[in-house]
Amino acid sequence: MNFLGNPPPPTAADEATLANDGWFPDIDLAKLRTSARLDGTVTPDRLRHSAVQGVLNVNRELGRYKEAQHAQGREKLDDVPAPLVDGKSAQVVLYLRAVYCSVQADLVERYRDYDTTGAGDKAADKLELRADDLRRDLRWAISDFLGIRRTTVELI
Repeated sequence: MNFLGNPPPPTAADEATLANDGWFPDIDLAKLRTSARLDGTVTPDRLRHSAVQGVLNVNRELGRYKEAQHAQGREKLDDVPAPLVDGKSAQVVLYLRAVYCSVQADLVERYRDYDTTGAGDKAADKLELRADDLRRDLRWAISDFLGIRRTTVELI
């Protein structure tokens, strides 16, 4: 057993895709892990749990938008007219960013309580600031998704 390093991240086979509601895109947990630079300390079960919460939160925020688009005959988010970025709909990119930020903020909060020493308190304070930054990024992604011009965005 290695006491100095983190456990290796799970393989892509360990992390199945999280099925979404059929309108919003599914979440590839292996891509989420890579994008968020999560190591093996975040187990596949923990990542899935946080991803489910993130999807539920973002889908709830965008519920009215989805209803309006669905009423116009758009069967999924990819059908909504939007500019393409790297071959993907900008709306899909913003949706994934919102979900990823929500997941990361959730994970940062959960790992705050590991070390309660003086150094641990300072590290925990940094984690709290990181969670706030991620929540801000989540709000910005949702605002951009909805086409809302923002000057300031309140934290969740």
